This record gives sequence, structure tokens and C-alpha cells, in this order.
Amino acid sequence: QVQLVESGGGLVQAGGSLRLSCAASERTFSRYMGWFRQAPGKEREFVAAISWSGGSTYYANSVKGRFTISRDNAKNIVYLQMNSLKPEDTAVYYCAATPYYCANYGCSRDREYDYWGQGTQVSVSS
Repeated sequence: QVQLVESGGGLVQAGGSLRLSCAASERTFSRYMGWFRQAPGKEREFVAAISWSGGSTYYANSVKGRFTISRDNAKNIVYLQMNSLKPEDTAVYYCAATPYYCANYGCSRDREYDYWGQGTQVSVSS
């Protein structure tokens, strides 16, 4: 059983930055890791994902160039650096782990992630 705990959310003005962290209870170096988000009244959507080694990353078009996903396998932590934040980035952000090799579709299918964190709120004011 892998437990994931997100942190780092908060309230920030448009144009600002936040760094989210996802701490895993055990080694996740063999798993692809992803970040998803869900805004009020909307479906959960893919944000970013990273391969086992960190050598490959995948992003939703809406965040490409502004967000950066990274991981530290020695510490069992995955990060999401969010820059140039916009009000439309406001959502609960979730960290997730998948046992599948998902590079062929960019790791964007949330149904293929089997472990999820509890989420952290990110609010961006205009």
C-alpha cells in the first residue's frame, strides 16, 4: 500500500508561483507519478506526469511552459513547480501513482492510477 501526501498549496495572486510536494510512504521509484487537478463543478483533469527515472515528463497543454514536474527518488518526493499562475489554475491538486508504463499516451488517464493523495487546494486570485 502506497500512501501519498500532498502539501504546498495555498492562495497566491495571478502571476505568482507555488511548489507542490507529494511525499510517498514507500519507494515509488518503479512507478510513473502524476499530478491531476479538479476545479469546482468540473471533472478531474491531467496536469503532468513523470517517468520512473525522471527522464521523461508529460504536460497538459494548458500548463506547458509554466509548470515543471520533478522527482527525488532518494526522498520519495514528487514536486510540481507552478509559475505564472492564472485564476483558471484554481483547483484541488492531487498526486497519484500508476503501476503502468504509460509513456505511449502521456500518462494522462486517471483511471490507470491506483494510488491517490488527499489533495491540496491551490487558489489563484486575479
